[in-house]
Amino acid sequence: MTHQVKVFITILFFSLLILTTQVSVAQSDAVEQKAKQAVASEVNKEIININQSTIEQLVTLKGVGKKKAHAIIAYRQRAGKFKEVNDLLNVKGIGIRVIKDNKIRLKI
Repeated sequence: MTHQVKVFITILFFSLLILTTQVSVAQSDAVEQKAKQAVASEVNKEIININQSTIEQLVTLKGVGKKKAHAIIAYRQRAGKFKEVNDLLNVKGIGIRVIKDNKIRLKI
């Protein structure tokens, strides 16, 4: 075998090694992303009792961030327990869209 052939084979070997490593990393990233999505999906199925929920639970609702979660709790402390889910409309910043988007997760 000539020196050029040996160099070519060595370069080819290392190129394949790098390529398989990159593919393996990409597959690992894809698996990690799917695991994160599965956890997020489970969190998004949790039923939220709006009369007992914490800020951490409220922010899992679609369209509710920390500011709206604080507003819900402040309203609940000021006005008392919600009598129905639609009473959330009395909270500043909560509209019909938030209720519709989270209908199956909200309870009294």
